[in-house]
Amino acid sequence: MEDSRRFSDLEPTEADEEAADELLESIEEALERVHPVRVIFSSLVILIVTLLLLGSSLWVIPYDGVTADVVYRQSGGGHIVLVELDNRGSRTMEDIEMSIRMVDDVGIEIGRTDFSWERLGAHTSIAHDDLELIIDGASVWENYTIEIDLEYYAYDGDRKTERWTHDVGQWTSEYHINVGDFTIF
Repeated sequence: MEDSRRFSDLEPTEADEEAADELLESIEEALERVHPVRVIFSSLVILIVTLLLLGSSLWVIPYDGVTADVVYRQSGGGHIVLVELDNRGSRTMEDIEMSIRMVDDVGIEIGRTDFSWERLGAHTSIAHDDLELIIDGASVWENYTIEIDLEYYAYDGDRKTERWTHDVGQWTSEYHINVGDFTIF
């Protein structure tokens, strides 16, 4: 039985052998020029360029994003709430108004601070005295709710609002990260 994959009737000619020798020589020359160190170096250069392009796109592509980091502390004398507002977007926030309230479990407000700021640039944050809520004399044995309301004008002129609430009081120290809506373009 004859194998159909073989071409027994084809005999290599001298021209075929010369072409194969030339092809083999050109492959050997290419392998001599392409050294593993060159391959590693060029791969690293491509990786660095790609990372730089991706990193710079965070500054070039317009997007909006805001976070508010909240630190809650309680001690024998009362409660402290510290807030840091962070504009993680690539565009400025304008006419910022933030209200931080602390209410007890029945809804009675025991402390409040209001904060307003004209503008907060891209990729910047602010921690201000008006973003600190200090409540003296309130019981540390009760549970409370921290309410944070944020309003600002985005780059496109739309009025954006965020509202975050946190139940606190079970621990003497708590940390919360509030992430607002993230929009691209």
